[in-house]
Amino acid sequence: MKPALVVVLKGYPRLSETFIAQELLELERAGYDLHLVSLRHPTDGKRHPVNDEIRAPVTYLPEYLHDEPRRVIAAWRKARRLPGFGKAVRHWLKDLARDVTRNRVRRFGQAIVLAAEFPPEARWIYSHFIHTPSSVARYASDMTGIAWSASAHAKDIWTSPDWELSEKLDAAEWTVTCTAGGARHLKDLSLDPAKVTLVYHGIDLTRFPRPRRAPSRRDGTDVADPVRILSVGRAVAKKGLDTLADALALLPQDLSWQWTHVGGGELADDLKAQVGRLGLGPRVAIHGSRAQSEVLEAYAGSDLFVLPCRIADDGDRDGLPNVLVEAQSQGLPCISTPISGIPELIEDGRTGILVSPNDPHALASAIEEAVRSPDMRARLGASAMERVHAHFDHRGTIGQLIALFEARGLIGDKQREIQVP
Repeated sequence: MKPALVVVLKGYPRLSETFIAQELLELERAGYDLHLVSLRHPTDGKRHPVNDEIRAPVTYLPEYLHDEPRRVIAAWRKARRLPGFGKAVRHWLKDLARDVTRNRVRRFGQAIVLAAEFPPEARWIYSHFIHTPSSVARYASDMTGIAWSASAHAKDIWTSPDWELSEKLDAAEWTVTCTAGGARHLKDLSLDPAKVTLVYHGIDLTRFPRPRRAPSRRDGTDVADPVRILSVGRAVAKKGLDTLADALALLPQDLSWQWTHVGGGELADDLKAQVGRLGLGPRVAIHGSRAQSEVLEAYAGSDLFVLPCRIADDGDRDGLPNVLVEAQSQGLPCISTPISGIPELIEDGRTGILVSPNDPHALASAIEEAVRSPDMRARLGASAMERVHAHFDHRGTIGQLIALFEARGLIGDKQREIQVP
């Protein structure tokens, strides 16, 4: 068994974070003893099968400090005697002066609990997302003297202030991120760009095997058998689902299609209302979150996948949506936008179609062409499937992450037992 790792997560488990669950499972398979620490309790009603395969215990930190005052006070009494507690306080006060929020106070309190309850056998802290989970990880690292590293993704990169990213990048032993654009941005902010590594998520292709079915010949001419359009993802601004609804409303009346969306999200009710205003209701089905097996069935029953991602007003954006990789693994042709890491997966005209974000007319034109052209869909889907199977197999990408743990080491001065007087 390899050394134990504490993995700090924003919430666990989450239906929208299969890439994290798959990584955790592969780390366990590689021999690492994991201790999962979550800042929040799960809110999804379902869970993916991969979560049931993960053996690691999960500790939930106080989501709100006032909910568990005795636990927080007991942790403070213990953590304040740790050699690095003063260092952590100094870092926290510096952060608080630039970000005077309850969130900043809550994260320091959670770090105190993590440090006080830290598993004595653990030798490393690894945080998923470089915003709040990495704040907890960094403060806890200061207190315990245990080294830490981070995995950065999308919103956490693009909505965090540069000063905070820069300081965390320099404090962490290393950071991985899942898109070339994200890696460039983080390297620009780091004093040591070599500490930032691009590692794509990849998917478990045993869960997403090559489909045996032939591509459909639907072409939008049969009212009884319309072309089936699918989108998957949380209904949030960066997904551009309102643009998709507007585009569908622009399609010719004689074109037969139906749209299914899978995913919860804060804008789900707004999307349903928009669909109603546009008169699309009879052709649209909007569902909440679904387990991975159900999403796989949705891919199998669809002809075209559309996700017109955008940069939201607050700067939030996707990195490389895993649902695009999943859809392409099933030979499903995809239409998206050249945002963040999407062009690293989709080459316009060869492995999919890219249109400008926030442009319903361009999107409608691309959808119409794809709906009317089953041969084009088959060609794009086949090329995309080959690319995914060649370059996005999680067995290769997880190997890069494991190499970082092994190369940077889980031994040394920072990897000592926690000694509490």
